[in-house]
Amino acid sequence: MITISTEASAKIKELLEQQNNEKLFLRVGVVEGGCSGFNYSMGIDDEFKANDEAMQVEGIKMVVDEYSKRFLHGVIIDYKQSDMGGGFTIDNPNASVTCGCGSSFRTATEAGKPADC
Repeated sequence: MITISTEASAKIKELLEQQNNEKLFLRVGVVEGGCSGFNYSMGIDDEFKANDEAMQVEGIKMVVDEYSKRFLHGVIIDYKQSDMGGGFTIDNPNASVTCGCGSSFRTATEAGKPADC
């Protein structure tokens, strides 16, 4: 369903280890908003909800909610480092339109609710 690159995996593991709490996991999701209609959400969480699906990807416990699953099938999470800093990127084969910031998208069948970036 979701692929995490070696670079992203290393960075996520580093962030989780810094928290020193084995109950934490990576939550990846989609929310309405952004200039294209949907934004990605990604963060460390410890609260598992009834509509969540847990999975192991590259040794990382990851959770995706039911709503977000259809938008995230086939995505690749990567981590890029440059002279200006580093950050996570998401390559989404389901996105038919993306915004210049790289964090907003829409699909061919769902437009979401565009808002300011």
